[in-house]
Amino acid sequence: MENNDKTLSQRAWSHFITITRHRHQVMKNCFRAGIPVQGLMHDLSKYSPEEFFKGVEYFQGTRSPHEGERESYGFSYAWMHHKGRNKHHFEYWTDYDPKTRVMSPVKMPLRYVKEMFCDRVAASKIYMKDKYIDGSALEYFMKGKKTRLIHPETSALIEKLLRMLKEKGERRTFAYIRRLKKY
Repeated sequence: MENNDKTLSQRAWSHFITITRHRHQVMKNCFRAGIPVQGLMHDLSKYSPEEFFKGVEYFQGTRSPHEGERESYGFSYAWMHHKGRNKHHFEYWTDYDPKTRVMSPVKMPLRYVKEMFCDRVAASKIYMKDKYIDGSALEYFMKGKKTRLIHPETSALIEKLLRMLKEKGERRTFAYIRRLKKY
């Protein structure tokens, strides 16, 4: 059934199920990564009216509704709301640099990099379903690497963790993340 063929209530239910499944997967990952409180608090803003209703309007089930909204407006209202409230997104970590007078990336605190890893793995699993492999999140990350505005040290760490996942699997990567104290 295409998105256009679904009723509003069907899209609302499908979107609710998708974001809830994603949240539960991130929670599971965060517990494995040793950051359980962040897992419990993860993405609660997706249930706010500003994000939820846009998610229903642009729900597709195979990719983020933000992509559909961007195609309509040139940007996503829901994403603007989301990234400003969720510190596990590198986009949150930008600020005006008084020396250069431009917006610049800020190095993310380690706990949010860990949550970002958990989020990326969960999103890959939810959207890719049975096509997911341990290299999926790395592949997605690498597609946008050249144009991403992210602090170089943050980028290097998330890439290292995603590579480790691809090469060594979840068990070893989450064990490493639990022991990681600084970068």
